[in-house]
Amino acid sequence: MTPADLSLTVLHAVRRAVDDGALRVEVPPTIKVERARPGGAGEYASNVALTLARSAGRSAREVAGIIEERLRDAPGLRGVEITGPGFLNFVLRGDAGGGVVRRIRDAGSSYGHGAALAGTTVRFAEVTESRAVLVTEVVVGLLRSQGAEAGADGGDGERVYVHPGAYDVERLGRDAARWALLRAAPHDRPLDGAALLARHERNALFRVQYAYSRVRRLLVNGEQLGVRPEWEVLVDAPALLGLLGDHPAVLLAAARHRAPDRVARHLEALADALLAFQHTVLPLGDEKPSAAHRSRLALAEAAGTVLAGGLSVLGISAPDRT
Repeated sequence: MTPADLSLTVLHAVRRAVDDGALRVEVPPTIKVERARPGGAGEYASNVALTLARSAGRSAREVAGIIEERLRDAPGLRGVEITGPGFLNFVLRGDAGGGVVRRIRDAGSSYGHGAALAGTTVRFAEVTESRAVLVTEVVVGLLRSQGAEAGADGGDGERVYVHPGAYDVERLGRDAARWALLRAAPHDRPLDGAALLARHERNALFRVQYAYSRVRRLLVNGEQLGVRPEWEVLVDAPALLGLLGDHPAVLLAAARHRAPDRVARHLEALADALLAFQHTVLPLGDEKPSAAHRSRLALAEAAGTVLAGGLSVLGISAPDRT
């Protein structure tokens, strides 16, 4: 992990803390990390908590603790220590990317599901407006994916408030109809459903489904070239690895905040990172297959698994072809 990779990883952690509601600050455009000074802990350090403390209305050590909590499973980091008034100190590891890929391969489409909300019971009131029904259905699934006991049993339960919108499956088809209602934040207007039918890069739903289909094609092409996915060497793809590592936290935050749009936005970012990475995966021209290609293919396969799992959470298909 380079200093630039580490800076991006810390930035992801700050953004997650803001999305979770743990920090109320403006996310900085970049975060500075530098070599730890003599006598310091770890290899690199950052004063980001000190710079955010005043606007957050918290002590720098409190801010550092919030960020550290979201860095514990970050690819490339062996450990994070808080020192002094609130400095974050980082110890790097050689190959955390392989650990993320292996966890995804082991968990399959259940990657990101967990027990953080075990022991929590949530009941939702009966609703009739079509968008409210859909959002409630997906939120129930998100809560259950995190170990909560959840259901829409009617009565005096919790109510999900949404800007009304028609679930127009007949005109748009299931996938576009659901994305139109779930991608927008519940209190915002639904997306223009007609635009979601366009097979164009400006259509985020198309990009997400296309990215998954590209993974399937890469695996087929790899098989023909004798390249099978296997993590063997380091892969220089910090953005993609960071997004894969963030996926469990995104699902948990979406469940806690009753916000399926967080999952959709994360899938968009993951798809864009994958599409930027795809051209490096397989040998080109006279290039011979190598361990690097096998590792890149394993990373692409992992990204496809997460895309499919995330789409499934939203009740949207992951087609092999688009």
